[in-house]
Amino acid sequence: MVSRPKAEWWLTGPVGGSATATPPLWLQFADAAIDRLSASVGEVSKRRVGPDQRVAHARERFTASLEEPTAFSALAHNAGLSVDEAEVLAIAAAVEADPARQLIIARLQGDAASTRLTLHTLAALFPGEHVGVRAVGPDAALRRAALVDVAEHGPWGTHEIVVRPAVMWALAGDQSRDPELPVGTEFIVGEETESEGHTFVAVTGDDRVRRLQEAMRTLASNRLLVSPKPAQDAEWAALVREATIIGAGIVVELDDELPPEGRRWIERATHVAWALSSRVELPLEQMPDRQWLDRHADALEPTDEEWAAALGDEPRTHRLTAAQLWLVERTHPASGGDLDAAVRRLAGGHIDRLARRIRPTRTWDDIVLSPDRLQLLRELVARYRHSEQVYDSWGFTASPSRGQVALFSGPSGTGKTLAAEIIAGDLELDLFKLDLSAVVSKWIGETEKNLDRVFDAASAGNVVLFFDEADALFGKRSEVKDARDRYANIEVSYLLQRLEAYDGLVVLATNFERNIDDAFVRRIHVRVEFALPDEAERKAIWDHNLPPGAPVGADVDTSFLARQFDLSGGSIRNAAVQGAFLAAANEASIDMACLIRGVAREMQKIGRLLRPDDFGPYFAIVSR
Repeated sequence: MVSRPKAEWWLTGPVGGSATATPPLWLQFADAAIDRLSASVGEVSKRRVGPDQRVAHARERFTASLEEPTAFSALAHNAGLSVDEAEVLAIAAAVEADPARQLIIARLQGDAASTRLTLHTLAALFPGEHVGVRAVGPDAALRRAALVDVAEHGPWGTHEIVVRPAVMWALAGDQSRDPELPVGTEFIVGEETESEGHTFVAVTGDDRVRRLQEAMRTLASNRLLVSPKPAQDAEWAALVREATIIGAGIVVELDDELPPEGRRWIERATHVAWALSSRVELPLEQMPDRQWLDRHADALEPTDEEWAAALGDEPRTHRLTAAQLWLVERTHPASGGDLDAAVRRLAGGHIDRLARRIRPTRTWDDIVLSPDRLQLLRELVARYRHSEQVYDSWGFTASPSRGQVALFSGPSGTGKTLAAEIIAGDLELDLFKLDLSAVVSKWIGETEKNLDRVFDAASAGNVVLFFDEADALFGKRSEVKDARDRYANIEVSYLLQRLEAYDGLVVLATNFERNIDDAFVRRIHVRVEFALPDEAERKAIWDHNLPPGAPVGADVDTSFLARQFDLSGGSIRNAAVQGAFLAAANEASIDMACLIRGVAREMQKIGRLLRPDDFGPYFAIVSR
């Protein structure tokens, strides 16, 4: 936080009395003005010097003090106050601070409950050509800087002037932030470089950090308050007030629109440098009625210097955007210095409601596939891992994006989900399996909104997106016969656009490849057809699913099980687990009888007959 000048003297002290320390000149001026008003209404002044002369002398010294580095002069300068307006603020703040002055004001106003300056009393304090009450008018500098409010109760002359608490704390030398600021507001200080000196810019671009850097290069201030879109008018006022107190510009990060109250504050608070940061350009009708400059910030990847500044000597094993690098820098210590864990944390909380996070634990040793299929999977990993070298270093065009799309097709239980998990684990990324029940909605447009959130969160977190039963979302478009057909086709078209723009890895899994729309098939980079395993593969799967630590009996014959039962890898695993539970229930080892029963349960579940020819000498076990 920027340091504010310390107040040399606390803000209280009786009018006309003595103090152990000399009060600041703005308080001396306030006391002189109040003393003069008291004398004018018949109260006896204890001063030897006449009230008018005392005010003139105090005003001269106060005016000179506005050029000195004090808390009050900094505030007046940042708000663009004239000397007259500064005098009004001095008296209002002096009354706000001291109960003794409040009693005098209440007596002058003839109302014991009226302890703040009213507009009538303010006009009486400054007769003649002084700006007087106009200093707190609706469009006056004090109001535009949100330093004071006018409590509008009763007739106009009884309206009271309220100095905001944050202003009083600042004059006391306190450096705390205004509690009314929008949650998430940050204060940043850029390098002392020459900026372009603009007072209002609108910055667009996909990367938040690059937009912020562009705002800092363009605005007439290298000290900025960076805030999410304020939710209410009081938060906009607090932003303006805090920026005025510390002498900073304001960057407001918008999602989709600028609300009317924001437009009003930007039009009023012209003493502050403003930047509106958004991914896309705002509609012209939302832009404030001020001259502005449009700027676009390219989403450039972090330089080696930026990476080193954020993570030190950590090798660049992940392709991060500038915004992602900034987030990883923050979470890196919380992850125990584990860069992979910090990167996986990026998507946490944003996508979990719509997709199930799978933290990969499987490796290439856990899957049994033919060599040609394994090679295709490893090529997919290589395409993702070396995309920076091919597209950036070698100059190949990433069209339409550098993302990778894979299609895994084949019957259920053949290893499609397992393969996706292994790929994510090899790339040290999290796998998010889309929950279709949470994404697909019967309400028109809601499915697209949910998918938009999924892709946005995935883009922010460098994750692998896994669409199981992809034909439910990526199905073929049909002839439009009614409104439902039209909106179903719109969903497919929307998915095509998002898939093209996504820079990460997407895996589509389906049991019915023929149902996938042809437009998706053309955008697939790697296609792997998962088939039911042959006998040798089934034996390897059986062996793999009987862990070394399990009490496997000597009579277990995995060669027989692989030869006799044409099962998928998933069914074999289920049968092995079922057999293990049967053995555990009988407090016995896992023998051939347990596994045969496990196979029978699995075959019944998938609707297959238990034939003697399949079970051979073990048929008696399942025929009881």
